[in-house]
Amino acid sequence: MLSNTGRQITGNTKVVAIIADPIGHVRTPPAFNALMAQRDVDAVMVPFNVRPDNFPQFIAAAPLIQSLVGLVVTIPYKEIILEHCTALTEPAQRMGAVNIVRFEDRPEGGRSLLGSNFDGIGFVGGLLAQGHVLKGRRVYLAGAGGAAKAIVHALAGEGVAAIGIYNRSAARAEQLVRELRQCYPELDTHLADATPQDYTLAINSTSLGLQASDPLPFATDGLPPGAVVAEVVMKTDITPLLAKAGACGFAVHLGRHMMEVQIERMGQFLGLI
Repeated sequence: MLSNTGRQITGNTKVVAIIADPIGHVRTPPAFNALMAQRDVDAVMVPFNVRPDNFPQFIAAAPLIQSLVGLVVTIPYKEIILEHCTALTEPAQRMGAVNIVRFEDRPEGGRSLLGSNFDGIGFVGGLLAQGHVLKGRRVYLAGAGGAAKAIVHALAGEGVAAIGIYNRSAARAEQLVRELRQCYPELDTHLADATPQDYTLAINSTSLGLQASDPLPFATDGLPPGAVVAEVVMKTDITPLLAKAGACGFAVHLGRHMMEVQIERMGQFLGLI
């Protein structure tokens, strides 16, 4: 059997699953598989559409599949999976979200689940790779879920001047603001609304944009000239938000740039490269 890179898949091929619901938007498998082919590693990533009602049974059974070396975790499971992990890396603990799990053999039998998170590293790395300076920026972030937590922690470490959080559920935004103030007391962290102004980097970390009928996660009209509008959604390169921002003359940053930086870290974490 051939993979989508044309390589032979055998009984010795190591498998990484990417889990989500829905799953049709994910773009990590082709990029990850291309990296494995480039490095001549006998491993492949495949999409697993896991329904929320079935998630506990799936996560209990997945470590029993010996050829499955780990999971890449995306919407809606980045926070839910925390309680199923045996251990967490320091970034995953701090962020309260996991986007990758490695299965590790236990001396007494069975396998443990080590959770980590490369979303923040990937997002910041993608911005820097595209030539965007982060130090001193005023950042607006729509969303307060797993990806949002990872991104704001990484941005705080890059010396941004301020971070404003907006979420449709105000309680989640308030909680994330409290966490950031505790971790970074010198950083101007505050609640924002759906019409950002005076921010030089505006980010969508919600799932809005996966469907063509979705409303925009925030209005771009009040942003100052020279602002950058960035996405985590990567179903298409130009989401409705980026199309609107581009039409308004703002620089846009694609969701796939985050994934492009993460895949090498993921391969290393899983022990494949």
